Formats: sequence, C-alpha cells, structure tokens
Amino acid sequence: MRPLLTALMRRLVQLAGVVLATAVLNFALLKALPGDLVDVIASESSSVTPEYVAQLRQLYGLDRGVGEQLAAYLRRIAQGDLGFSFRYGEPVLGLVLDRLGPTLALVSTALLVSVTVGVLLGVACARRPHGLADTAISAFATVGYSAPMFWTALMLVVLFGVHLEWLPVGGLREIGAGHTGPRLLLDYLHHLMLPALTLSIYYMAVYARLARASMIETLSEDYIRTARAKGAGEGRVVFGHALRNAVLPVLTMLGLQSSALLGGSIVVETVFAWPGLGQLSFEAIKSRDLPVLLAVLLFSAVLVVLANALVDAAQARLDPRVRTAPRKAVAA
Repeated sequence: MRPLLTALMRRLVQLAGVVLATAVLNFALLKALPGDLVDVIASESSSVTPEYVAQLRQLYGLDRGVGEQLAAYLRRIAQGDLGFSFRYGEPVLGLVLDRLGPTLALVSTALLVSVTVGVLLGVACARRPHGLADTAISAFATVGYSAPMFWTALMLVVLFGVHLEWLPVGGLREIGAGHTGPRLLLDYLHHLMLPALTLSIYYMAVYARLARASMIETLSEDYIRTARAKGAGEGRVVFGHALRNAVLPVLTMLGLQSSALLGGSIVVETVFAWPGLGQLSFEAIKSRDLPVLLAVLLFSAVLVVLANALVDAAQARLDPRVRTAPRKAVAA
C-alpha cells in the first residue's frame, strides 16, 4: 500500500508540474505576440490620444515588465483568480465555466464514437486482411484522415442540414422552443450530432488504421494460435483474447491526441456556432483578450493532463506489466 501511495503522490506532483510549466509557456508565448488589448481598443476608435492609451496600459498592468506580469499571473492562479475579461465585462472563471460544459460534451461524445467505431472497423479489417471489407474501410479511413476538418464540417452541413434538412446546423438548442426535461435533452443531442460527427470522423480514421495494424500483429501471436487449437470460438479469440492487447496502442495514441482533439474543437465550434471553449478562445484571439485566452489554455492543459492520467490507468488495468513496473522501481 505504501509503494502505491508513493507512486500516486509522485504522479500528482508530475501532473502539477506539467500544468505549471504549460501555464508559464503559454504566458510567455502570448506576450511575445505583437499587439495587446489596448492596441485593439485604440484601433476601434479614431479619437484615442496617446495619453489615454498610456492610462489604459497602466490600468490593465500592461506597463509593467513581463516578469512582473508573470509573477502576478501565477499568484492569481494560486488564489483561484483567473482575472477579468475586459471584452465581456465579467470574471474570466465564470465565463470559462459556462463554456466548459458544451466543450466537454462535444469532445467526450466525439471521443466515444471515434474510439468505439474506429476499433470495431479495425477489427473488421484485421479479420480478413486485403478483403473487400478491409479495402472499403481502408479507403474510408484514408479519406477521413486526409480531408480538412472544416471541409468535412461544411460538407455535412450541406448534406444533412441543407439538402436533407435532418439536423440543425448551429447552436446549442432551438431558441424560443421552450423545451424542458427529456425534450430539452433530445433537442440538445439533436444539435450535438453534426459537430460530434465532424470531430469524430478524422480520429475514427486514425484509430481504425491503428487498430487494424495492431490487431493483425496480435492475431499472429502464439497464444492466439493456442486458443484456437483448444477449440475457442472466433468471437472469443478476437474479443476475449486479442482485443485486450491490440487496443493498447490505441489507448497510447488517445493520450497523445487528447490535445489535438481539443484543438480540433475550435474549428468545429466556430463552424457550428457551438458555444464552447473553442469558440471562446477564437473570439479572445480576435480581441486580444489575454486573460480569457490564458484561462482557456490553462483549462485545456488540465483536461489533457487528466486525460493522459486516465489513459495510464486504463493501460495499467489492461496490461499487468504496467502495474508491476512502478512497484519494482520503488523496491529497487
């Protein structure tokens, strides 16, 4: 129990260090960009004087050095204060928390669909390599992987929203409908389908190709031949023995691509007017609202770190070698 607690504490310290380093790096990169909020305010008005610009920089603390601004930013984070949005006129924390739910719903739905469908497609390909199903699924995966995400979004809008009129093409819910209870949930899911499908198509293709390669290699292992020789059915061999090991590379890729999944949500949320963190960050970039953008990046870093921790836990659950390695290291 003690080695496990020690390993857990070490892991938490590592995760906290990653979040802190990401926060510092994001701050430094954004400060290196030309222009700030005061420049945006000055460009929107033709009667701004240099004296007024200097007063604004002093008011917002932009006249201080970068090191002093970074220290103040880290102190506010430690106190749970993410600053104030000068563009929206409200605290950044409440603004980000309002947009966090829609982004989590979009990303988690796309993740569930892409991993589940991608792995099943990869298994179908691996059972008969170079067959008809393998050729068709591989072609679909190539197209899904190659197509730009904004083009996929626009094509889905044209097909399902304009021509067939099956799905809404924007927003979180139907404005003015007054739905409550189960009808509100159905309306929410109805609006979620197109954005989630757009985001999942690309990653579905990635996981299908990865699962195919891993499954083909696993099905050629000695223990799979032994299971078949003992009379195990094909379903038990594939899903009971092979899939457990073949899915490990998919989980590894899932942890690596968790940040890319959040980055892809910016494009999807902008196209479908989905009120999440992606759209909020896009608006913050246009208006140089650095407190909002820093908060979005900080929350994204926390989500990516948590996603990687969950992936590590899932790998330890599926592969006993991952569970035993830390104990040996501690014992040594």
